[in-house]
Amino acid sequence: MLTKVMNQVSRISQNLKILFMGTPEFSVPILEALVHEGYQIISVVTKPDEPAGRKQVLTPPPVKSFIMKHETWNIPILQPEKLKDENFINQVKNLAPDLIVVAAYGKIIPKAILDIPKYGAINAHGSLLPAWRGAAPIQYAILHGDKKTGITIMLIDEEMDHGPLLGKSEILISKSETSESLYRKLSVLGAETLIKIISRYISGDIKPQEQDHSKATFTKIIKKEDGKIDWSKSTLELERMTRAFYPWPTAWTIWNDKVLKILEADGSEKNNEIGKVLVDSGELIIGCGQGSLVIKKLQLESGKILTAREFLNGHKDFIGNILK
Repeated sequence: MLTKVMNQVSRISQNLKILFMGTPEFSVPILEALVHEGYQIISVVTKPDEPAGRKQVLTPPPVKSFIMKHETWNIPILQPEKLKDENFINQVKNLAPDLIVVAAYGKIIPKAILDIPKYGAINAHGSLLPAWRGAAPIQYAILHGDKKTGITIMLIDEEMDHGPLLGKSEILISKSETSESLYRKLSVLGAETLIKIISRYISGDIKPQEQDHSKATFTKIIKKEDGKIDWSKSTLELERMTRAFYPWPTAWTIWNDKVLKILEADGSEKNNEIGKVLVDSGELIIGCGQGSLVIKKLQLESGKILTAREFLNGHKDFIGNILK
């Protein structure tokens, strides 16, 4: 029986023409898994190169960089500015994909594209849908103190993360989880989950299930200003914020007209004046609306990442300040 199933998977992978759409590091393990499983990737669609770093050097997205390191795969790369561009739509029609696989591409895919493949388009989304639809499911799961999250494989329709479900895999969120660590775990889980589901979907063994739209929750695109700390919030909220927004945009405040990033912190039940900086029992603490934040690592604008002790050794005048 196992041999029969494996032969079926092998036939599907060899004959199925897949157009892959993805952009960040999250997408890379999923694309790599498809290639290693023998699926025929006829092209990869990713976002255009963008300026990066202080010198604003034009830089390819991670998926493009990954493919360029594997030239022997001979996978064509498409980087359209707009998905509704007729030339791009015609390119996809000429490629004649049987299936589109999407993993964090970063744009809503228009109906004109979705209607092209025989088996439609499926997406690997970093939450347990219908929870946390949208662009930042990983950050929102941490911000809201969720105990678990996971990967959902779903069919894509014209609405955001709205389509029927094909399968899920769950993972626990540890108390020390950052968006960086959870991002890595979910990208690997996404690859494993997709590989388990894709052949069963194509062979008809999995029937799409409608989401319970009444339970849907939504995220928004994270911006730099979202990391600005409101010290009147509780220590629980701010501790989650430092983890959810690491490594970007980080939780940050202003001191001496400079951005001060709080990179790692714990919560404390000790009450202190809101925003006031103190040293208590050898720990650097800042008062919150409820409790205090115990600072472990921080970084002043243009400076190095320092432990709290290292920072205080060079900035003794930090103690006693009230941060706004």
